[in-house]
Amino acid sequence: MATLNGIASHKPSALVKPIIKSHKYPALSPIPLSARLLYKTNPTHLKLWIKKRRNWVIKTVTDDKELAPVETSHSNEAKKPWFPNGSNILEAFSSSSERGGGDDDFEKLSGRAINASIVLGFGTLAVSKLLTIDHDYWHGWTLFEVLRYVPEHNWIAYEQALKANPVLAKMAISGIVYSIGDWIAQCYEGKPLFDFDRTRMFRSGLVGFTLHGSLSHYYYQFCEALFPFQDWWVVPAKVVFDQTVWAAIWNSIYYMVLGFLRFESSADIYRELKATFWPMLTAGWKLWPFAHMITYGVIPVEQRLLWVDCVELIWVTILSTYSNEKSEARVLDATLEEDTSSSSNPPQE
Repeated sequence: MATLNGIASHKPSALVKPIIKSHKYPALSPIPLSARLLYKTNPTHLKLWIKKRRNWVIKTVTDDKELAPVETSHSNEAKKPWFPNGSNILEAFSSSSERGGGDDDFEKLSGRAINASIVLGFGTLAVSKLLTIDHDYWHGWTLFEVLRYVPEHNWIAYEQALKANPVLAKMAISGIVYSIGDWIAQCYEGKPLFDFDRTRMFRSGLVGFTLHGSLSHYYYQFCEALFPFQDWWVVPAKVVFDQTVWAAIWNSIYYMVLGFLRFESSADIYRELKATFWPMLTAGWKLWPFAHMITYGVIPVEQRLLWVDCVELIWVTILSTYSNEKSEARVLDATLEEDTSSSSNPPQE
């Protein structure tokens, strides 16, 4: 009813009136004298004449209406539903969508600001710690002397930390490396520099801190006890053992723990691990055998994790990319299946 009232309230278009007035339509004038005389002689002919006259007038008016331009504003407004106060529903929806878009933009900007603060804050802290290792002894030093002794004294501080608490020091290094590796993976996937997923980066860093650092510390000691020889074949044997037994164990731990941190079911985690186990194991053979020839042939036992973590920046990028791609693909497949099932089984009224 509101739509009908809205249509009725509109006046005829101003563009239509001149066109209608410009035609001198022959109105249904009174019957002429000749026609009345014809009616006396033959009434049937008079009725036919009146009918033809009326049909011709109706046809002429209809043709002119089709040629006359119609204002789109009136026709479009007539089709729009109206609220009781006269406001338009579509305008309300458009304004609400604009407000929603503004909220999304604000959330994105705030998220980027938080990410930028995290990256710049930790980066500034790390650089300042590395550069100010000798700040207690700077009195009388030149800038050249400061820069000269910074690398050496940082290395001495790292070795002292390894002697004081080797497990905690290696856990901290692995946590930092795994966080940075996941950040690099997200940037490699196409995300802007400060638009990364903080939760995903935190999960990866947590796995590196709690598991990789501590387990690697004990693994390298176990590997030395397993191969206590000094022959030429020991290094290749350690590499083979590392890239079969240890790689299979660590890749499985990484995927399972990340799955639990994402609150996935055990069945989903098992399917993901089964689908990625062999591809990830073989992918590691393209990188780690060459790196581990240096690990087991040159690097001392206590320094191996630091070297491995430097190479891990590349490997964690691959691991994180594989894991999150599989997880996102599974979520997308589940969503598509739900949409398909809901469309094939419409709700009954």
